[in-house]
Amino acid sequence: MRAAGLRLLFAGTPAPAVPALRALLDSPRHEVVAVLTRPDAPAGRGRRPARSPVGAVADEAGIPVLTPARPSDPEFLDALRALAPDCAPVVAYGALVPRAALDVPGHGWVNLHFSLLPAWRGAAPVQAAIRAGDDVTGATTFRLDEGLDTGPIYGVVTEAIRPADTAGDLLARLAESGARLLVATMDGIADGTLSAVGQPADGVSHAPKITVADARVRWGDPPVAVDRAVRAVTPEPGAWTQFRGDRLGIGPVRVVEQPPLPPGALRVEKRRVLAGTAGAPVQLGEVRPVGKRSMPAPDWARGVRITDGEALT
Repeated sequence: MRAAGLRLLFAGTPAPAVPALRALLDSPRHEVVAVLTRPDAPAGRGRRPARSPVGAVADEAGIPVLTPARPSDPEFLDALRALAPDCAPVVAYGALVPRAALDVPGHGWVNLHFSLLPAWRGAAPVQAAIRAGDDVTGATTFRLDEGLDTGPIYGVVTEAIRPADTAGDLLARLAESGARLLVATMDGIADGTLSAVGQPADGVSHAPKITVADARVRWGDPPVAVDRAVRAVTPEPGAWTQFRGDRLGIGPVRVVEQPPLPPGALRVEKRRVLAGTAGAPVQLGEVRPVGKRSMPAPDWARGVRITDGEALT
């Protein structure tokens, strides 16, 4: 006979956490008694405070939503104890959970992380895997502790990285497969058939948060590195460069077999625009001038009338 399900506090904030919340809500075994998410933040053109994607789904489902400024706030800790969850699954919540909160659920907090731990601990594992040229990545469920993604592992699922994957593409697939893994992890914990195993000491790597400055294209890098770097920051925060002193957003590029150009140098052809790197040039896809929408690079080039010798910097 199968054991009863778990009372869950789900913690998460951005859109990639939504599939996991929906999967737990759809589970016939477990009950999501409340959702913890980051406070409402300015969004849209009007910059009006808006609910996080996870919070919006919880509102639709009629589930209580907790939005403390910090999970160490005494009011939140009191609410957490009153909820008495058996476990707290976490997907990209966005704040460190203190020991006082970690100790409340009997089965602790179980994090879904989008890498094969101990590889790519940190805030940007998907971006780091693409930038590094990894062939395979995945998702891991592990018991949260006070370290940075260092807790013992419950389960993993793998995912091949496709040659043209952007971070957005890969994260969307991992959010779905990771959601199924998280539900299976909750099932195993409830049944008493799943135990967490410590992470290996070898293979540790780190993936810190990517800043806008990090997303600037380095045209002096090899073409494969430029391709990976652009895909790793698409759609967020978005690759960029400068042209005539103004910022220019850069969408995914394609390495082409053509004679080299100096790094950043532009060559405009009838149906394509090439930019130089440390090796073969890359073909520009979509670009986004300041204050305008994205457009195909040839349309942009015709509009700005690029002259010989001009370059991206």
